[in-house]
Amino acid sequence: MPQVLLVDDDPESLGWLSEFIRAEGYTVDTVDSLRTARIHLTRSRPDVILTDLMLPDGQGIELLNEFPAGDAPEVVVITGHASVESAIEALRAGATDYLVKPVDVERLRSILSRVPKAEHFRQEIGELRNELLKLGRFGHILGNSPVMRRLYDQLARVAPTSASVLLVGDSGTGKEVVAQTIHELSRRKRYPFLPLNCGAVSPQLVESELFGHEKGSFTGADRQHQGFFERANRGTLFLDEVTEMRLELQVKLLRVLETGSFMRVGTNEPLATDVRLIAATNRSPEKAVEEGRLREDLYHRLNVFPIHLPPLRERGTDIELLAQHFLAELNEQEHVSKRFSPEAIAALYAHSWPGNVRELKNYVHRAFILADEVIDVDLAPESFLQPTHSPVLTIRIGTPLEEVNRRVMEATLLECGNVKRKAAEILGISLKTLYNRLNAYSTDKGDGELEGLGDDGGEDFDNIPKSFDSGMPGERAGEAVLPADPRTKSL
Repeated sequence: MPQVLLVDDDPESLGWLSEFIRAEGYTVDTVDSLRTARIHLTRSRPDVILTDLMLPDGQGIELLNEFPAGDAPEVVVITGHASVESAIEALRAGATDYLVKPVDVERLRSILSRVPKAEHFRQEIGELRNELLKLGRFGHILGNSPVMRRLYDQLARVAPTSASVLLVGDSGTGKEVVAQTIHELSRRKRYPFLPLNCGAVSPQLVESELFGHEKGSFTGADRQHQGFFERANRGTLFLDEVTEMRLELQVKLLRVLETGSFMRVGTNEPLATDVRLIAATNRSPEKAVEEGRLREDLYHRLNVFPIHLPPLRERGTDIELLAQHFLAELNEQEHVSKRFSPEAIAALYAHSWPGNVRELKNYVHRAFILADEVIDVDLAPESFLQPTHSPVLTIRIGTPLEEVNRRVMEATLLECGNVKRKAAEILGISLKTLYNRLNAYSTDKGDGELEGLGDDGGEDFDNIPKSFDSGMPGERAGEAVLPADPRTKSL
């Protein structure tokens, strides 16, 4: 039977809580201080520690220090109404959940039903880490760049807990996908995951969508309606663009988070709910608080575990990984085998992607429809060739300097739309030097000497072959960005 260690200095609480926990099918050991709890932990390791936050000789959350990092059992803290903020701090410190006195037995029962599964979720997260190393995938999320690996570490740490999460990132960075991944790595995965975009629903209807309504509570309410908090019970509710929610509704949301109960529109009868909340915004939440768009108390309640989602332009070779993934999905759906040209891949890296992953997916779909067999650079929007930021060129450590020079030169030419005089200015070399080096690279490839360039590098440009006026030799643009490799650095 799963073991529970109950830590509380109140004999009455110890009595009824231990009786209830045994009735739920657990064995229970009780202690009344940090000292006796530490002594007990030297003899036995419980599956869950249920502890009062404030004990005579310290705080119950200190018991997490008795275990190696990442190897602690589940710790649930119990706190009074006046200490909700302390409970939030406990969640940040590593507690998996908290209860407010007087303890709601249904919420306690729900917490206990999830606790014995902890080892299962640690194993599942370990399997996801192995999948990441092999395929560059973590749950529903695709990406293998350093910034994404840091994100995956955060998700692995917070998912098994019940802490509220605030996702902050530009539009199109995949906030809902991240929220769903958190849900599916949590103990709530068997229960609903419900997303609600607060900015896409009429302000008059958001309250009804969240809390439900009774028949006849307003014009058009011809039947009882269960809201998201009711339908997502024991699961996860994802509130996107939470800063778009009306302030008076934010007050009601805060009350639900603090009390675990709500009321349908048109009734005064409270209903209990056990929902994990994940909120998201593409605004700076701190700025939203300053502007009066987000209540400060709600912000602190949501911001238990903040996660920043990186924009696509900061994800390096994930751009190509995602593009190839989206193309592979379309090829499988349509039973074809279209591919990107090297020049098209290089153009992907040159674009700033203000719409992030959503924009990339839409571009791949559009280019797929327009292309016959090869998605070439001419199918890219004009903005791809006129980026608003300086693109990143990734070079493998140990690449010969001559090869580095060639790739930098070719990538710069592509960046400049193959205008050689402009490329020479950016590179800080003369036009003569640029043509001499291009001539040498062409010779190395077996393309023959360039005509019209004398020994002195004179600019007899009228006789330069058309291949150099129309663009770079076929495969060189694609070589400007190398595949992802843990040994690479960005230049």
